[in-house]
Amino acid sequence: MRYYTRLNIVTICLLGFLILQSCQSVDNNRIPNMVVNISFADAGVWNTYGVAGFGSNRNFIYNVSGSSQPTGFPYKHGSATGFGGVLLIEGIDAFNPAVAVPLAYDLACPVERKANIRVHIDTDTYVAICNECNSTYDVTMGGGAPLSGEAVTGKYKYALKSYKVIPNGNGGYYITN
Repeated sequence: MRYYTRLNIVTICLLGFLILQSCQSVDNNRIPNMVVNISFADAGVWNTYGVAGFGSNRNFIYNVSGSSQPTGFPYKHGSATGFGGVLLIEGIDAFNPAVAVPLAYDLACPVERKANIRVHIDTDTYVAICNECNSTYDVTMGGGAPLSGEAVTGKYKYALKSYKVIPNGNGGYYITN
């Protein structure tokens, strides 16, 4: 009887090891940690530069020497837009699917991991696409999870890096990490 107990323990351990080896976790921290600090001071700034309506989106790329996006956005001293810029999009609240919420992600493709290789939104499907590696990401309901391309088929699965979008009490929001 002692033999069967050891055999069962070894079998269970081996099965557990194989299950753990077959599971791949999704890495959403491949993009380097860089400061994100975008302030929509009040409802007026949010209504002008924010997002409203499922799938509506905007890119925020702050360049101290000029050519920032969007043009005219009131960036302040201390503003920062992460590694590759920030994608702001109206999506679905994961905890309450009846509620639309603003969501934010780093624009840099986590497969390519270069600040200047950015995803863009397909206006028909509201999916983020990297033209370099052909990966796609769910940015409206899936928290930036990979859907296709190298982000799914490679050795590791890579998701977009997400950022917090926090209401500020004045009708505006802060985007931060």
